[in-house]
Amino acid sequence: MSEMTLTPFRKILIANRGEIALRVMRTAKCLGYETVAVYSTADANARHVREADQAVWIGESQPVQSYLRIDAIIDAAKASGADAVHPGYGFLAENAEFAKTCRAAGLVFIGPSPEAIRAMGNKAGAKDIMQKAGVPCVPGYQGEDQSDTAMLTAAKRIGFPVMIKAVAGGGGRGMRLVPDDAAFPDALRAARSEAQNAFGDPNVILECAIVQPRHIEIQVFGDRYGNAIHLGERDCSVQRRHQKLIEEAPSPAVSPELRTRMGATAVAAVKAINYEGAGTLEFLLDAAGNYYFMEMNTRLQVEHPVTEAVTGLDLVELQLRMAAGEMLPLTQEDVTFSGHAIEVRLCAEDAAHGFMPQSGRMLRWDRPQSLRVEDALESGSEIPPFYDSMIAKIISYGTTRGAARRRLATGLAQMTALGVTTNQSFLARCLDHPVFAAGQATTAFIDTYSSDLLAAKADGLHAAVAALLIHVSAIGAAHVREGGSLAHGYAIPLRLDLDGHIIEPAVRRERGDVFRIGIEDRTHALTLRSIADGAVHFMHDGVLASADVVRDGTNLFFKFGGVTSHVRDLSHAAVLKAGDAGSDGKLRASMNGRVVSVLAKAGDTVAAGAPIIVLEAMKMQHVHAAPVSGRLATLNAAEGDQVTTGFIVAEIEASKDAA
Repeated sequence: MSEMTLTPFRKILIANRGEIALRVMRTAKCLGYETVAVYSTADANARHVREADQAVWIGESQPVQSYLRIDAIIDAAKASGADAVHPGYGFLAENAEFAKTCRAAGLVFIGPSPEAIRAMGNKAGAKDIMQKAGVPCVPGYQGEDQSDTAMLTAAKRIGFPVMIKAVAGGGGRGMRLVPDDAAFPDALRAARSEAQNAFGDPNVILECAIVQPRHIEIQVFGDRYGNAIHLGERDCSVQRRHQKLIEEAPSPAVSPELRTRMGATAVAAVKAINYEGAGTLEFLLDAAGNYYFMEMNTRLQVEHPVTEAVTGLDLVELQLRMAAGEMLPLTQEDVTFSGHAIEVRLCAEDAAHGFMPQSGRMLRWDRPQSLRVEDALESGSEIPPFYDSMIAKIISYGTTRGAARRRLATGLAQMTALGVTTNQSFLARCLDHPVFAAGQATTAFIDTYSSDLLAAKADGLHAAVAALLIHVSAIGAAHVREGGSLAHGYAIPLRLDLDGHIIEPAVRRERGDVFRIGIEDRTHALTLRSIADGAVHFMHDGVLASADVVRDGTNLFFKFGGVTSHVRDLSHAAVLKAGDAGSDGKLRASMNGRVVSVLAKAGDTVAAGAPIIVLEAMKMQHVHAAPVSGRLATLNAAEGDQVTTGFIVAEIEASKDAA
């Protein structure tokens, strides 16, 4: 047994924010460590700031970059007296220069060595290492020649469809699936731009696109004495924009024999580079059971709670113990698996409109009490546009996969998130879909079944509830309880935007508390029972039901039947003309975000659909294209500008022969 070389520490600075910082703090405090938070001005009142033992401000003008400033992090550690740094599981966790700088400053870096991060953090270099070690890799191109011509030639040699991937970073940034050579130039430009903005490195690799694979990752741990183990696999196949939404352990597609083979491959790989700490090797698994290495994440993953659930281990505790110089406390034979765990990522985004990122104030937040929830939210929390759209993780555990899925679906329905549009209902539909329920979802799941999964027009009862809530919240609870003094026979017309669909119900109150709501050719009778504590209770068709509700001016958010909706009261607003949707030539920002590219200039002649600007919000880029053909008369945004939803970024004078 080798003699241990200990590197003890007492106070840990966590170089990340939100739920990541809170997750690390929780284990650190249980083990008796002091904790230090860092924060940008945008996060001055955040939970991770309040719950740390100390907190240090690190930046104001650029909230995203504040958390990536290595010099500011080192200064914060020195100012607070921290002797160790945990990078969380964001971009700094895979930054070799950050790990090197921490150790040069005398700080214990809670993660792998700079050499290991550098070796595996670059996708091209990592594939070379894995290929030399005999690990099967996805065929592709990772050459130094990054010219447009070389890349297109390589893509044709590989054969379409191909995947473009940033060599640095992860999280789906700088990644594009390209169906044919005609789409390749634009996809390459977009991937490079996104990679440059996210990681400071525009270089990319190409890979053969494996059709409808499973995305399987193996959790590994190594110590500084050459010992390494794996903790089984996670299935992360349910994705949108190449970012994971649902993860589970174990995978429904991995047999015990395959788990042993993939695990042995992963352990051999990390031993080959003397890897220390937590890491994840990611593979694609095809229908025939063949697996191919994609990349290694030299950090803890967002989805690590499902591994904790089935192994009974605290992975952050293992990280801290490895960083302090301890040996792995268990061998591969000691690792056991029990039951099944599933995690969903709650994101501030509008699934029905291209998963567009959302920001604003979470007016009401109630966690499901029966499940593990990792978040930094509370009622009144501001969700800024600068950071990742993921705002919470909800994790369930059961003795079987069916039990875990059922508990998660129920808990998700019980959760209340009102004020900012989230993917809550979309996640529920994913969990309930028969393909996912059968354990057969691949990375093509969302695209293949989008018509089933994306929000459809609300049914009549849901729309009637929306009308009732708008009506009673407008006239006030006291007036409703008194019954009012007006005659009951008159129907009150409303015009509402319900989740992007215009409805025009008429509400008529009868004697007592019965409201008859006419929508199109049907009338719904709802009997009001009570209004209290943000909930409205009513009867419909002999069933007692309730809706959680919060109103903010003309906006009302409610949850009914497990479905969360946003209603805007347009009853007294001017009716929008067709031109207001874009045919008037005005290009409006679809979200709060930062202008990262301007692709045209005032005076240019542009075609409908031509890219004008690129906005970045919550770490993803979104091209905004010309709504009509014509002359770009005015351009109201420059690179680096921060714009708000609805801001007119450009105006186009339509050409006379435009359709």
